Amino acid sequence: MAKKIAWLSSVMPSSVTGLEEDAARSIEVVENPPAWMCLRCRGAKLLCGKPRCPIIVKAQALARQPPAMSTNEIDGASPPGVFVGRLGYPRVSIGPMVPPQYGDTAILDTPEEWLGKSVDQIVDYRYSLVRGNTRANVEDAQDPGRLLTMLQELAMASRPVDTELKLTKPPRKILMLSEDSQPFGPSAPLDRFKIQNPSVDRRIETAYYDRDLKATDAVERLYSKGVLVSRIQKAFSLGMFGDGARRRIVPTRWSITAVDSSIGLSLLETVKHRPTIDEYRVYSFGVYDNQYVAILLPEPWRFEWIEAWFPNTTWNQFTSAPYMIGDYEEYSGRSRYAKVGGCYYSTRLAVAEALDREGRQAAAIVLRETYPGLIMPLGVWNVRESIRELMRQGYEKHETFAGAMDSALAKLRIAKSKWVSESVLISRELTQKKITSF
Repeated sequence: MAKKIAWLSSVMPSSVTGLEEDAARSIEVVENPPAWMCLRCRGAKLLCGKPRCPIIVKAQALARQPPAMSTNEIDGASPPGVFVGRLGYPRVSIGPMVPPQYGDTAILDTPEEWLGKSVDQIVDYRYSLVRGNTRANVEDAQDPGRLLTMLQELAMASRPVDTELKLTKPPRKILMLSEDSQPFGPSAPLDRFKIQNPSVDRRIETAYYDRDLKATDAVERLYSKGVLVSRIQKAFSLGMFGDGARRRIVPTRWSITAVDSSIGLSLLETVKHRPTIDEYRVYSFGVYDNQYVAILLPEPWRFEWIEAWFPNTTWNQFTSAPYMIGDYEEYSGRSRYAKVGGCYYSTRLAVAEALDREGRQAAAIVLRETYPGLIMPLGVWNVRESIRELMRQGYEKHETFAGAMDSALAKLRIAKSKWVSESVLISRELTQKKITSF
């Protein structure tokens, strides 16, 4: 359970946060999980090893939000944005996300447009959206009531929708005293909300009203028609696709991975029947203090994704060596959820997209190093869009795998021996003889 500690002004002095007293007192600080390092540091000593305190970055973003966020009535243009929580499943929190501003607010909830924006900008986007929340059973999607129907109409919108949000009380500006929590905007229980004449995306609307169309088929059809992955994910989370008697609300976090996985598998059904590339390739790209490299091999599809989190990064706070974790699949695919989590599926999707565009097939090994400059987790979107950009970069050509591997690993900081011992596909490629060798 989250434990309330104090107002921000009681935890961090204004000389450190740079906030006025009244702004600091509007932010509630809670501890979840226990954040002994943050309490001892108080933003001044940078004990976590990061170049900037993520708690202060979030606090300053909260303080920048307009006074309109302090009332229980929020009027503005929803990007459109909706959210489904996972706590309490199968009875989950659902609701709209609305900023206290009108106009073109689409970028506030369109992660496809965020890559290259500063971390401060992205935190501002997150915190500018007020979440109104209420409870619903996941099976409500089979016969949605008025509120869920309105949320589904919002998710179908093709552009920002003017929305009036009435909350039971002013939204709380809550700051988790832990540097590994993603930024989310203020929230409060929902009383009611109203949307004005949403412009419907006919592609999503058609899939919504086809109650005989399987959910996976709906996702794949919408993607093929050019609907953004993030838009598909929102509609999927509200139970808008599939057999009418089997529709379910899906927590946002789960829906992101489900959609990434479904689209990736659909693309691979085509990619696996394409001719292989003709050379070994090395791609590289860096952003947000992450370094990504990909090695493509002129062989039938196989895939591996490995992350290496350096000391003083989000998932590696208390060791002196990089923490490495990864997973892989053969040509036939996977039957179990990847132990590395949602980033595996977002990366696989991005690689499959690139191969599909080219009309070729390849085996792919994708590696990521994360350094302390990534001061907070930004979400799975960050990996998906980074790998999409990685695969758009020009690539080096090599005649041998050994040459490609040496070039790729020279762009990373971890020793070659560590990557070889961690990677199934690299070690296999280095040790197994191919039939073409005889």
